[in-house]
Amino acid sequence: MDYRKAFRVDPDSKLKLDKIDPAYTGKHESEQAALEEIDACKHKLTKQQGLLYAEHKHSVLVVLQALDAGGKDGTIKHVFTSVNPQGTSVVGFKQPTSAELAHDFLWRVHPHAPGKGEIAIFNRSFYEDVLVTRVHKMIDKATWTARCERIREFETLLMENGTTILKFFLHISKEEQLARFAQRLEDPHRNWKISESDYTERAFWDDYIEAFEDAIEATSTKHAPWYVIPSNHKWFRNLAVSQIMADTMEDLKLAYPKPTVDLDDIRRKYHAAVKEEKSGKKKA
Repeated sequence: MDYRKAFRVDPDSKLKLDKIDPAYTGKHESEQAALEEIDACKHKLTKQQGLLYAEHKHSVLVVLQALDAGGKDGTIKHVFTSVNPQGTSVVGFKQPTSAELAHDFLWRVHPHAPGKGEIAIFNRSFYEDVLVTRVHKMIDKATWTARCERIREFETLLMENGTTILKFFLHISKEEQLARFAQRLEDPHRNWKISESDYTERAFWDDYIEAFEDAIEATSTKHAPWYVIPSNHKWFRNLAVSQIMADTMEDLKLAYPKPTVDLDDIRRKYHAAVKEEKSGKKKA
């Protein structure tokens, strides 16, 4: 199954999240049934990341957005099991600092964009400035609209510099969110994730859904598409994100660079060094 085609939000299309089943798992009835495909995606992603790093011509930016407990951290953990930490980075965008608030809303983002050969993953992102700020009425419609336009321009700039942008909305149900909050309460290893906002923000669920729909519609473009990933099942979420990343990177036709030295000359020097070392050992 081509998850890019299945979950991509096409430019100028209308999005209704309540029409997308967050518990969808495609042809797979269970994680066990999907293990072969999960493993294949991991291997492909590992290969493509190695090529990306070696070729040093392209970069990849992965944007993860979700409601609380949507699985951003889990997705990042899964992706990082498939790539070399060298050449990858994760940046979390939380509430802006006073210094960041003194600048335009994209000021804090640009320094974290991936360089050539790199993958950068944004755990939340500049999209918070058209989501949280809108829901809590910190900005008006004119500001929200203008920011979406600036985001499109910013992403175009990154694309023109060789960055492939993949944006994932991890779609869970309201019931699944509550179940995950319960797990945080019961599991001592997850207690640290509990916050007051987990429950207070649930009161704004419908407002967040509307804000996400509008933001995704306004900013899903050909060069920076949004993908709505059914995420009630963590294993399927990880499978879909990995496949989309690997297939998109494969389309870049990445290749190892040609050697910058004369290989025949290096081989001659190598064999001469081996011969000299063996000769020295015999004399000893």
